[in-house]
Amino acid sequence: MDFEDFIISPRNFKSESWQIGNRITKDIKEDSIVLLFISDYRGAGGDAEVQDFTSVRTEFYKLSQLDFEIPIVDLGDLVSGRSVQDTHYILQEVLSACHYKRALPVIIGGSNDFAFSLFSALNFHQKSINYTQISNIISLQQGETINEHTFLSKIFGAKNFSIKNYHHLGYQKHLNEMDSVRLIKEVEFDIIRLAEMMNSTEKTEPFFRKAELVTVNCDAIESFSEPFSMNPQVNGLNRREVCAYMKEIGLSENLKSVGIFNYNIYSENQLNHQLLAQMLWYLIEGINIQQSHPKERHYEVFYVLIDDRQHAFKRDTFSNLWYFGDDENIDNCIPCSRRDFDDAKKGWLNARLTKF
Repeated sequence: MDFEDFIISPRNFKSESWQIGNRITKDIKEDSIVLLFISDYRGAGGDAEVQDFTSVRTEFYKLSQLDFEIPIVDLGDLVSGRSVQDTHYILQEVLSACHYKRALPVIIGGSNDFAFSLFSALNFHQKSINYTQISNIISLQQGETINEHTFLSKIFGAKNFSIKNYHHLGYQKHLNEMDSVRLIKEVEFDIIRLAEMMNSTEKTEPFFRKAELVTVNCDAIESFSEPFSMNPQVNGLNRREVCAYMKEIGLSENLKSVGIFNYNIYSENQLNHQLLAQMLWYLIEGINIQQSHPKERHYEVFYVLIDDRQHAFKRDTFSNLWYFGDDENIDNCIPCSRRDFDDAKKGWLNARLTKF
């Protein structure tokens, strides 16, 4: 497939030598970070006309490139298909091309249902996917049409999809139908409320550490002055919190694909474009930091006795991150927090750690 027929290449931006725009290229490179912007908002009640992401790029390109080493590619803007399904198909082809080159695609814009395409494309290349979503809504509606309300049920219900763990972060009780929440809990997937994510990333960092796919629904971010998302909310993650979480996403050890959806591209507010640009910057910073970490790790093991049963916790001596389990293979241990270890010493073991 010739992607030139489906992608509008971004225009050139003048950047200083120290700015990130000075090192961005337009062709997919091996082991690179690939940015692709989408204008199809039909899954969230919007339209599919090509929108101008120039304002976002202007804010992003002028940020510092620090000492980033991973190549950054801006493919451009994806042209929407005749139907939403057509756009999903085209996007999956582009994503697959990225995965073949071990590039990490970051999809910006479009409605939240494009998480389905990210999952589908990644599932073609690997099985048993760890998927973490930040979203204020848990919707498991059924229907033939794919949209922001049905895509999650299609992921869970597809026979050829292989999902290992699903973590839903940023859930707000007053916005959700209880049946969907109850069903997620019954299959023992994790649901984390917004209140548990505020002020600090420490408690929820373990849900990103092993994730291959992470998607962010901008509806989970609070709006200010002008709507930041397609379904703006007065409550949500604030500007500093969401940038901190974008960095945590980048720090994931297994990250293969990222989506930032439901951004209000119709906004004329420069602060909205600036926030989205900085979210991308912190994501890229996290990815670069993770790539600089040593591949060989060493762990301290701590044993805690609860009700006459011994439990093992491990601490990575380099990153100071914690794991639960005594398996010699760290991949078989469960990411946890220092707080989980401290609670265990007091006699209380997080139920999440005992599910496996």
